[in-house]
Amino acid sequence: MGLMDKAKEMLGKHPDQAKQGIDKAGDMIDERTGGQHADKVDKVQDKAREYLDRDQNPQQ
Repeated sequence: MGLMDKAKEMLGKHPDQAKQGIDKAGDMIDERTGGQHADKVDKVQDKAREYLDRDQNPQQ
């Protein structure tokens, strides 16, 4: 099992914690860049949450 497979498995078991991590990482990036890239950071956060949600509900 590769590193990515292990990460996906761990995230799949703890989606709420993963979403909190996505939020915290985005906030940290916004803080360090003075919000210059907030729109791009928000898009990446949304896509990451969608990925986690899709992984939790594979039929959708």
